[in-house]
Amino acid sequence: MKRKETREEAVRIAYCMDVNKDFNKDYPAEYIEHFELKDMDIDYLNKTIADMIENMEQIDNYIISNSKDWKITRIAKVDLAVLRIAMSEILFNHTIPEGVSINEAVEISKKFSNEDSHKFINGILGTVVRSIEK
Repeated sequence: MKRKETREEAVRIAYCMDVNKDFNKDYPAEYIEHFELKDMDIDYLNKTIADMIENMEQIDNYIISNSKDWKITRIAKVDLAVLRIAMSEILFNHTIPEGVSINEAVEISKKFSNEDSHKFINGILGTVVRSIEK
């Protein structure tokens, strides 16, 4: 499975974890086994989910501080999952260029969310990256 498809699975896992309020580090392995996913970049998936879980407060603070007048509870769960995975990549996986993480997040949001979510996600991630670079 290509990185793009693995990233989409990471978003699905992040979404499921949030909906079920179960941020257990074993969740990805259980998910992969349950859905019989074999051709996946397991190292990327495990690292991204582990980084998200371990740094959720920091990631959410970036999202909150860069989403003007939006409480995190108002952000659609799927958009939040996309943002958390992208932020995990941007902040903790320096092998992936920030632009790639943003692009992929925008494309995933176009696939999984409503028609305007990609603009919201692009705006937040772009603002975060600019603030980090300063």
